[in-house]
Amino acid sequence: MPSSPALARRLLRRGSLALTGLWLAVAPVGAQGGPPLRIGVLTDLSSLYADNGGNGSVVAARMAVEDFGGRVLGRPIEVIAADHQNKTDVGAALARRWLDADDVKVIVDVPNSAIALAVQDITRERGRVFLASGAATSRLTGDACSPTGIHWTYDTYALAQGTARAVTRRGGKSWFFVTADYALGTQLEEDGRRVIQAAGGRVLGSVRHPIGSPDFSSYLLQAQGSGAQVVGLADAGGDLILALKQAAEFGLVQSGQTLAGLLVFIADIHGLGLAAAQGLILSTAFYWDLNDETRAWSQRFVARTSKVPTMIHAGTYGAVTHYLKAMAAANTDDGPTVAAQMRKMPVNDFMTRDGRIREDGRLVRDIYLMQVKSPAESKGRFDYYKLLETIPGEEAFRPISAGKCPLVTRG
Repeated sequence: MPSSPALARRLLRRGSLALTGLWLAVAPVGAQGGPPLRIGVLTDLSSLYADNGGNGSVVAARMAVEDFGGRVLGRPIEVIAADHQNKTDVGAALARRWLDADDVKVIVDVPNSAIALAVQDITRERGRVFLASGAATSRLTGDACSPTGIHWTYDTYALAQGTARAVTRRGGKSWFFVTADYALGTQLEEDGRRVIQAAGGRVLGSVRHPIGSPDFSSYLLQAQGSGAQVVGLADAGGDLILALKQAAEFGLVQSGQTLAGLLVFIADIHGLGLAAAQGLILSTAFYWDLNDETRAWSQRFVARTSKVPTMIHAGTYGAVTHYLKAMAAANTDDGPTVAAQMRKMPVNDFMTRDGRIREDGRLVRDIYLMQVKSPAESKGRFDYYKLLETIPGEEAFRPISAGKCPLVTRG
């Protein structure tokens, strides 16, 4: 038997690493006073979404724990993290290991919709909380909703709703979609089409590209040749960056077309540069330069990471903070009880004002319509966006009656 808590922790970490090669502790257990309350950040540490979530989500979770005081219900709080490698089987295995062997009470982030749906099922079965701060699919609050699942930051419906409706209302009546040929892309296009048509616009056509496509030339030429006023990019990560880069080379914006991104992160813009991304219209749940509070938190984040915070990073901080507040208020770590308490409490932090978590698990908050600045407009580091419109949460997110969540009480 281990002779000390420190030795026990070392053995636990060694065993977990031997099992997965991926599990790592990123915060000390802390002082004596009961077993640690473990928070698991399941994220992409090495691939497509590492800049959007990744280590930044781990840092954000640690910041939330530190700001909360490092303890809850008399217990130290420990943050652990793992790389799901964008593989559903790996992500699901890690989630099961955490819940069954490592006594993780809550899983956070998961920037991959397929993995997030699997984790939602696993946490539902085991009565643990899942805070989807990085996942996009609106199914998490639809047919796949869970009493212990909270969809925190954004979803495909809100981003498509925000961007497509606002651009259409602002005069972009005709669209052509360049869409990633997998679940996320097709769902973004489907939600976008519905919104565009409802707002009086029309879709002239679309083209599908494989994930990780090395060349977007043919797809962008089709978009340019369509004569559409707006080219909707229904993809993400590296695909989005390459599409934007080549769109700049072809001069789509200079020729009069508007580029609209349905899932864009500020880390993508940072990696791409303003010269290629200028003029892009997008929706986001967070921007670091919105007000004094967002700037103050972001300054702390940048000091630790040297990177611009994304909406996933800000959302992870907010989700962990609200979870810990709810646990303290409920005086228990029981998953269903804490999740119910989270739904009862309003959400107020530097990112969200008077937010509320609905019966289906959707946090309703404002979404912001942004346009990427030109290099001449930018006044300094990370000064990338100008605010076009604030979209109220009730308008941005799918009505609860339309989600088909089995938890929702029918009138």
